Amino acid sequence: MAARILHRLRHALAGEGGREEPAGGGEAEDCPESSELEDDTEGLSTRLSGTLSFTSHEDEEEEEEGDGASEELEEPPQAPGAAAGTEDGEWVSAAERPGGSLLTRQLQELWRRSRGSLAPQRLLFEVTSASVVSERSSKYVPQLYTIYLIRSGQFDKAPATIARRYSDFEQLNRRLRCRFSCDMASVAFPRKRLRRNFTAETIAKRSRAFEQFLSHLYSIDEIRRSPEFLEFFFLPDLQAAQRLTCTGMYREALATWANAYRLQDRLGVCSSGRFLLTLAGLAVCHQELDQLSEAHGCCEQALQLLEAQGSHPLLGPFLQAHIHLAWKVGKDKRRSEARLQDLWEAGLPVQQQPSLKECLIKEPLE
Repeated sequence: MAARILHRLRHALAGEGGREEPAGGGEAEDCPESSELEDDTEGLSTRLSGTLSFTSHEDEEEEEEGDGASEELEEPPQAPGAAAGTEDGEWVSAAERPGGSLLTRQLQELWRRSRGSLAPQRLLFEVTSASVVSERSSKYVPQLYTIYLIRSGQFDKAPATIARRYSDFEQLNRRLRCRFSCDMASVAFPRKRLRRNFTAETIAKRSRAFEQFLSHLYSIDEIRRSPEFLEFFFLPDLQAAQRLTCTGMYREALATWANAYRLQDRLGVCSSGRFLLTLAGLAVCHQELDQLSEAHGCCEQALQLLEAQGSHPLLGPFLQAHIHLAWKVGKDKRRSEARLQDLWEAGLPVQQQPSLKECLIKEPLE
């Protein structure tokens, strides 16, 4: 349409100047079809400046040579394939060229930021195995279910795992129904069977039922944040890790502390007091095993979580441990020394603070 209007304007101008020109001037002024398309392409390029440019480097050089009216805006000549780090014929965006619009750059930046958060994270519960536990003191033969906590859309090199019996699930169900009777009204719990309890079909059905049970609980906000639900996952590991640390079995305790760390991370409770205690356990075990860099990293993570808190029972012990470990591994310790000095000036008996290991042993976990 724009080409036709331009063509008519040229005919009108040719008609006005026809009295002073030779008779064949009108034919000389007529522009061929290729000229109309070239002019229209130039107009479209002007109107679409700032959008994505699907132009190769060779096409840009041809347009620069054929456009005499824009010599002042031309870029310095570049070697073929050097513009925007592309090769001949490769697509480039206007945001990567000096003439690219701000809007395009903003859109691309917004896309890069939102690309990783298009799908919300979900926590999946998968029963991977069921084994029979023999106990002489019990007349029943309990089954132990191993469950993986998996974040959808991600690959976990070291998965967070728990091992629970039917009685553990039954106790969780009973505690939640006492506190959240309305929310639990629609939650189904698998019944215990007295016969054919160990058949493959029964175990498979019960495993799927436990997966659905935990997924349903996790979908309810109040239950998901309740201590009853959270401690069902990581409290047994914290208790076992504390016992192993007290008896000096630091390597076994480290693995248990690490699993408790992953469980709390999957459940999204990385700012609670239990999580700080977990970091203390990791730091102590790493230090006892001469893994000083890892212990220093655990103390740094804990101090970041305690940044906004003026006082906490673990703040002084973490600062002291961080200063000692930073000196050992050659890291900066001035910030921790300044914070410890502030605590001393505030009246806190810094010299009488227990060590991280002492805090770990004395902490009641019930």
